[in-house]
Amino acid sequence: MAFPAGWITPGWPAPGNVLATCTTRTGGVSQSPYDSLNLGDHVADDPAAVAGNRAAFAAALGARPVFLKQVHGRDTVELLRGTADGTQADGCFTRERGVGCTIMVADCLPVLFTTRTGDVVGAAHAGWRSLAGHEGQGILEAVFSRMEARPAEVLAWLGPCIGPDTFEVGPEVRAAFMERDAGAASLFRTHGPSKFFADLPGLARRRLQALGVEAIYGNDGTRPWCTVSNPSIFFSHRRDRISGRLAASIWLA
Repeated sequence: MAFPAGWITPGWPAPGNVLATCTTRTGGVSQSPYDSLNLGDHVADDPAAVAGNRAAFAAALGARPVFLKQVHGRDTVELLRGTADGTQADGCFTRERGVGCTIMVADCLPVLFTTRTGDVVGAAHAGWRSLAGHEGQGILEAVFSRMEARPAEVLAWLGPCIGPDTFEVGPEVRAAFMERDAGAASLFRTHGPSKFFADLPGLARRRLQALGVEAIYGNDGTRPWCTVSNPSIFFSHRRDRISGRLAASIWLA
């Protein structure tokens, strides 16, 4: 399936009935500072422009993307044909055809899941809070559990997010990840008094590997994947404060 120029198609060995994409800034009708394909309806953009962008997105997918109300938590919902937009959750999965598990981001990490047999797909909104979770149980663990698949059968793709050279955090973020995993310290680089640079995609890979998931693709923490460092390609809340939203979506054809 061909998507609009500039959108990111995961490079992974997903089965043929599994389709996925991640948007960039281009291809929509929103005006600055939301130019142009803003898919977020909660960022003070013109509602008519957002509706037009979402309609264009759905047409490109050939499926119905379900837009969640993301709150940086761990709740995960099963998407059905009648699931309403605005359902509160930070993770989702589905076994129904034509229903897009969709995550909006503007620095947080979108993670897409499928199985080698293509019987179920899922998606997670992995900002640091939802990724860290509580006592080592965050959004990735929640989606993985709900998909009910063996680790060796799961494929995961990491989309664009704030990169390890721009994601400055305080000691409380480092402590949240080290609560149950002292080895997570290797993914925090000291940056001034009580400040660290955190490797968000690296932390997600570490969590997935702890679950037994080894087939992990996409964001490797290099600059081309960084939302902050590529203003012509990606929205970034940390960079711009007033920003649109990208979307990563996966569905069964």
